[in-house]
Amino acid sequence: MLKLGVNIDHVATLRQARYRDATGERRVEPDPVAAALACEQAGCHGITAHLREDRRHIVDRDIWRLREAIRTRLNFEMANAPEIVEIALKVKPDIVCLVPERRQEVTTEGGLDVAGQLSAITETRKRLNDAGIEVSLFIAPDAPQVAAAAESGAQFIELHTGRYADHFHLKRERNDELQRLIAASKQAHGLGLRVNAGHGFTTENIPLIHLVPHLVELNIGHSIVSRAVFIGLDAAVKEILKVMEGYPG
Repeated sequence: MLKLGVNIDHVATLRQARYRDATGERRVEPDPVAAALACEQAGCHGITAHLREDRRHIVDRDIWRLREAIRTRLNFEMANAPEIVEIALKVKPDIVCLVPERRQEVTTEGGLDVAGQLSAITETRKRLNDAGIEVSLFIAPDAPQVAAAAESGAQFIELHTGRYADHFHLKRERNDELQRLIAASKQAHGLGLRVNAGHGFTTENIPLIHLVPHLVELNIGHSIVSRAVFIGLDAAVKEILKVMEGYPG
């Protein structure tokens, strides 16, 4: 069964738009932890949250509360930055996904350059694994990056599906990106890596992803939170789960 991890960063983004400077126990809305619990209740298999260095949406307190509150799987997205690594080692999420992080971007764009940062990534991977935390690397579906991810000793990769999503309505380009994802997933599986995927997924473009073999989990945030504005989180999560059904593996 293909699993769903829900990224709740965009719930925190909405909160921070008004309450960025809120302190103490003052009630502020919307609460990303309450959102995470609602997504679990709707049937998702894990919660993803990205603690950025600039704390633009998820903040430290959110991560600690998520660790205490959720009953599924906590996927802690983070840059390979010393301060954030130390927080992850204390929080002990189920899995850490190392991602590139650029201050000027709205959301994470592009994959991690594992091949160019192999030594540093391997060192962090060892520290996290020694603490009992699995490690995933968010990478583009490129053969050198898949090979480097395996060499780093990571347990998972998460294939960046942004180009696939961006080109979905252009048949030739969409199919080219789909073939890249298929090839990368097959390569990763052959190297002993487990494969997740994420970025830009919607109810429209998920069914074709069923052609990509060996996927364990899809991580989806923006489309679920956006849809929830109109139909609520419970219905938005169930809508995604419905189009994920029947994945052949």
